[in-house]
Amino acid sequence: MTDSTPAAPMPAVVSQRCGLIAIGGKPNVGKSTLMNALVGQKISITSRKAQTTRHRIMGIRTRGGAQFVFVDTPGFQTRHGSALNKSLNKAVLGAVSDVDLVLFVVEAGSFSLQDAAVLGLLKSDIPTRLVANKLDTVHRRSEIAPWLKGMQERHPFAEFVPMSAKKPADIDRLLAIIEKYLPEQPWWYGEDELTDRSEKFLASETVREKLFRLTGDELPYTSTVVIEQFQEEPSPKHGRFVRIAATIIVERDGHKAMVIGEGGERLKRIGSQAHRLRGAPRAGKAARRQGVSAAVGQGAFGLGRRRGARALVWL
Repeated sequence: MTDSTPAAPMPAVVSQRCGLIAIGGKPNVGKSTLMNALVGQKISITSRKAQTTRHRIMGIRTRGGAQFVFVDTPGFQTRHGSALNKSLNKAVLGAVSDVDLVLFVVEAGSFSLQDAAVLGLLKSDIPTRLVANKLDTVHRRSEIAPWLKGMQERHPFAEFVPMSAKKPADIDRLLAIIEKYLPEQPWWYGEDELTDRSEKFLASETVREKLFRLTGDELPYTSTVVIEQFQEEPSPKHGRFVRIAATIIVERDGHKAMVIGEGGERLKRIGSQAHRLRGAPRAGKAARRQGVSAAVGQGAFGLGRRRGARALVWL
């Protein structure tokens, strides 16, 4: 006697898509702001100072069956031949040469020699989307259509996306466009991961962001931050408590006064603005979308010069 009970239906298999998307463009065109908006959380630091982004930083966004792995590249340098700028340019070349899709970011209605230098790096066999960012700053929208026509003559863009990175609707539209170009393959990261960088790295970048924002054009962009101590402690109030000691490294002794400020006021502001890190990852692992609040306690910020002595200044 056979069992005539119908077998339970097999659960539907949801196909996964995953791909690498490079975000390229000239310095200070809004690449990091766009990356943060696409990821849905701040991963890459931003400031008005060009060359803020120095490292190849990955931001991860997973929604539905698609996982987007974005690469925020440093702006391609054309004005200076320093060792740092040569290193930044090498990072740009590496990022745009081995990806599934390139988002070429320009300011809507504008195209400069710096834009042309980056455009010349793009390979014709890699799909490229022209992201005309900062559309909200264009007062005469009628000028966009002829500008887009001129851009198509410069490069065989697969698609144009006029938008503003500050508008959630534009970000959702861009994600839907990108998803079509992601290959069908298993995800590379967990569903809740945000970046491949560690918490220690993100802490140093946060301090560097506040450093540049509070010093403006006074301080050269070659200044950097080194985390000397990163000690995590339990905290009943915050859940996590991280004690950080950081050293701000400047090129010349004369730059120290710019960072310290009168009576140490500017250095204190840098420390206080960097004190609270939200959504931080566990040290040594990729950042996760878990909404953890990490309190940065009585941190020590050192100030030193390259090849020179470092003096710790407690805040």
